[in-house]
Amino acid sequence: MAITNLPVFHPGEILREEYLVPLGMSAGALARKLHVPRTRIERIVKQTQPVTADTALRLARFFDTTPHYWLTMQVAYDLSLQGAALAQELQQIEVLAA
Repeated sequence: MAITNLPVFHPGEILREEYLVPLGMSAGALARKLHVPRTRIERIVKQTQPVTADTALRLARFFDTTPHYWLTMQVAYDLSLQGAALAQELQQIEVLAA
């Protein structure tokens, strides 16, 4: 299993720093445009809640990106956290011999 040392970012940080701040838009304003509860977007930008498929579809539509863009960031972030948390345990698993 190859693990890279590339930095991984929570999609909420990208949403906040690359989209909301430059637009001067609040999480609440974005939530209204996406037709979701304000707390959902607030929690994502605070990095306490993951981006779900539902939210990825809405963000993709609004920002003219793809849902894969948002979900790939989320999966990379989740794998990074879990990989670090399970590192010692994963090392104890034997690789299947070909």
